[in-house]
Amino acid sequence: MMLVAGLLEAFFTQRLLQQRNASTHTIAAYRDAFRLLLAFAQHRLRKPPSELLLSELDATFVSAFLQRLEKTRNNSVRTRNARLAAIHSFFRFVALQEPACSAICQRVLAIPMKRFERKLITSLSRPEQEALLAAPDRATWLGRRDHALLVVVLQTGLRVSELRELRCEDVILGTSGAHVRCRGKGRKERSTPLTRSTTSVLRAWLAERTGLPSDPVFPSRRGSLLSRDAVERLVSKYAEAAAAVCPSLSDKRITPHVLRHTTAVGLLRAGNDRAVIALWLGHESIETTQMYLDADLTMKERALARTAPLRAGSGRYRPDDALMAFLNGL
Repeated sequence: MMLVAGLLEAFFTQRLLQQRNASTHTIAAYRDAFRLLLAFAQHRLRKPPSELLLSELDATFVSAFLQRLEKTRNNSVRTRNARLAAIHSFFRFVALQEPACSAICQRVLAIPMKRFERKLITSLSRPEQEALLAAPDRATWLGRRDHALLVVVLQTGLRVSELRELRCEDVILGTSGAHVRCRGKGRKERSTPLTRSTTSVLRAWLAERTGLPSDPVFPSRRGSLLSRDAVERLVSKYAEAAAAVCPSLSDKRITPHVLRHTTAVGLLRAGNDRAVIALWLGHESIETTQMYLDADLTMKERALARTAPLRAGSGRYRPDDALMAFLNGL
């Protein structure tokens, strides 16, 4: 039976890099999936990864690995499915390369993706956005960097990966129309216009930043790219600080992706078409923007006002004073 090591190396070098020319993000995601799988195999089978046989990574073993992701590592169903997608891709490659192993491959490929609940997205109201933007201490270099970063995310809706890799040369503040350029998922390049206030903040930050064209717009203290974890930590830190001023923030888990959702909901409420929002955010399909329609309560309230019954007051139901509601309920 074939060793996993040679097949896995060929999968990454031949399939992903040479044949598919996969992006660095795809390579990293697949790499992490197999790191976890091989570590699980080493612990469970008491064998080093370089000595594992393909027959040992059968459907029963892969199913046990997926269960461990959810039960022990507390991964979400989405994360579990992403790991399984990487494993499926590997076994499809093996089935083509080694037809003798097709029976094992087919059983692994038969492991289904798990269905999951699609929860409503979280976004920030205008007061919550203002509180978040006011949280960084702009008397410090770090605070000015973080304030500019938050302003850009909330206005452009860039993904974390796009924000981290934004270079000074990608920010165009000329008279022809200020905008930022980025490369998103699927290697699709797009440009996002900047408002006058965002342009002013970025111009001041870049003047202080004084970086080379190829340098990151928002560097770490050492001048390198911020890590994904660093961006998530700073957003969480300022959200926690802003909650002291805007208590409604304490009821929400604020992540960089929530800021991206906030941009989308703002565009939707401004009357923009779904196709425009999809282009703005770099979505592959306009159907992805459907989740913002589902989550926007303000638009539904306007629809409710237009469909009020005859001789009935319009508007959303609001409960009485808490004490009166208690007495009325007795």
